[in-house]
Amino acid sequence: MTVTTTTLTRCAGVAAAVAGLIFIGVQINHPPLDVTSVGTTEWAVRNSLKVLMAVLALAGITGMYLRQVNRSGVLGLIGYLLFAAGYLVIMGVAFVAAYVVPSLADTAPGYVNDVLAVADGRQAIGDIGLMQVVFRVEAFGYLAGGLVFGIALFRANVLARWAAVLLAAGTFATIAIPLLPASLERPLAFPTGVALIGLGWSLVRTTAPAPLPVPVAVS
Repeated sequence: MTVTTTTLTRCAGVAAAVAGLIFIGVQINHPPLDVTSVGTTEWAVRNSLKVLMAVLALAGITGMYLRQVNRSGVLGLIGYLLFAAGYLVIMGVAFVAAYVVPSLADTAPGYVNDVLAVADGRQAIGDIGLMQVVFRVEAFGYLAGGLVFGIALFRANVLARWAAVLLAAGTFATIAIPLLPASLERPLAFPTGVALIGLGWSLVRTTAPAPLPVPVAVS
């Protein structure tokens, strides 16, 4: 099989769409973020899926950026770097949540609860060390990166503009999470998931091979 830039770009589009689906799926009936949940199989599966989602999203937004790199300028580069950094940290946090935090639930339940509280936008009772910085970097990269990258995609006008607007609005809206009731926190992630699906599908369509010319009979 010959690997071409078109093939890679279309794969990136599929990756973005699948990431969007996973992002929406893991929010549905999400267990509470407390020490009683971290040892369950469901917790491990959900956070493993979040790791996969972050990897696929990173591949997807890389394909989006390269598809319109000549039209997005410096704004696109800044947005891509911030958003990519956000997803890299999300991947690391999800990995720790899936495979490290459960081993601390019995020996350091207070620390685990504090980490989960900060992850949920609440205040920690104790000191969680560098994890506080990690969560801030994650939030900034996701929020600022999604906003700037969405604006850059909209301005470039290569991919679906409605999805670019939804990406910018959906990621920036997460700033309101601490002010919202708990029942609205998870649904607030849905617009970003839909935006990734829309942008991914648009990326696949814009790189679809051109139809073969129809032969014309010469009389």
